[in-house]
Amino acid sequence: MNDSFWATARAQMLLDAAVANLNTGSFGPLPRPVFERVTVLRQRLAEEPMDFLLRGAPPLLWEARTRLAQFVGADPRRLVFTANVTAAINLVASSLSLEAPGEVLMTDHEYGAMQWAWERAAQRQGLTVRTFPLPAVPSEPGEVVAAAKAALTNTTRLLFFSHVLSPTGMILPARELCAAARKRGIPTVVDGAHAPAFVPLDLDSIGADFYSANCHKWLLAPTGSGFLHLGLGNEDALQPLQVSWGWNPDRARLDEPDEFGSTPRLRLLEFEGTRDPCPWLAVPAALDFQAALGWQAIRERIATLAGHTRRRLGGELGLTLATPMHPALHGAMTAFRLPAGPGHPRQRVASELRQRLWQEYRIEVPIIERPEGLLVRVSTHFFNTEEEVDRLCVALDRLVLR
Repeated sequence: MNDSFWATARAQMLLDAAVANLNTGSFGPLPRPVFERVTVLRQRLAEEPMDFLLRGAPPLLWEARTRLAQFVGADPRRLVFTANVTAAINLVASSLSLEAPGEVLMTDHEYGAMQWAWERAAQRQGLTVRTFPLPAVPSEPGEVVAAAKAALTNTTRLLFFSHVLSPTGMILPARELCAAARKRGIPTVVDGAHAPAFVPLDLDSIGADFYSANCHKWLLAPTGSGFLHLGLGNEDALQPLQVSWGWNPDRARLDEPDEFGSTPRLRLLEFEGTRDPCPWLAVPAALDFQAALGWQAIRERIATLAGHTRRRLGGELGLTLATPMHPALHGAMTAFRLPAGPGHPRQRVASELRQRLWQEYRIEVPIIERPEGLLVRVSTHFFNTEEEVDRLCVALDRLVLR
């Protein structure tokens, strides 16, 4: 696809023209058709709530569930809509009963809030949480699998890991990690926050016991759209965080589609009382938007932008690449190590740099604090441009390197 094609695609995004948004890894901006779809739905919800929630929403919810399940390679009867990954992981961590004494094992690159969720669950059950180090910048996926296998022990009660690491954007070999744990009888919970539209997904093939993900990042669906996928054999393992009208499901037809756009089994976990379901119902519009551009074309565009990012920040600025080069281990987020600051506390340096990048250059990009130093993580979706990456390059040169 030529530059004109991508300029036209970018024009369909709701973007602040003054901002270089290089942070889809946190939140994706909305395409105009997705915004228009969710707005139409919310207008009807506002106009006539009972009609919308009782009659209009259920068939749309089942359609959204089946469309999303098809996209991620899952059975819609095992796909629970959630607000986000945080809600999904907390549902799992609050429900599972694990044998004590023992440990919850996770990598040393997990999202902080999710680590806290497991620390609370471990404390409640008399377990511990242990992290194992990943290879700094592995040259191939086997190094990651080997590190995980070496970390598993007879006291490991659960393995938790991110499919795509938030700090560096490294893609972990999820299927191989789940298989290694399964071989030892250890359940797996995967944080797939970044995965939908970042990597091609086939959840049944990955084989996680529980897989959670967000749709508001790379899929460009509205904020408030996420899901939890229940692996085979785990359909009855969880209890809802809130008891509402899904409680006491009809066990004669647990997995049959019902009048609520769900199944009795899914409704038990999904229905938390009155809520705005419109973000979930707009997921098909997000799928349609990127499908019309072409998933393969988008992947190629992202690869071009990621390559440009590596050349400019790594090759020309000389920053150390923190994301592996192996094609199976990297995607649309590329991280670089920043040189140490002038003796100030790391948190202060990160905060000041984030503030100056925004105030002086209107660049939205995260500065991430890691034990080994600060990282700048650059997200490049199809709507980003080489000029935006160049703008970041100029800003970092002036603010960090001079």
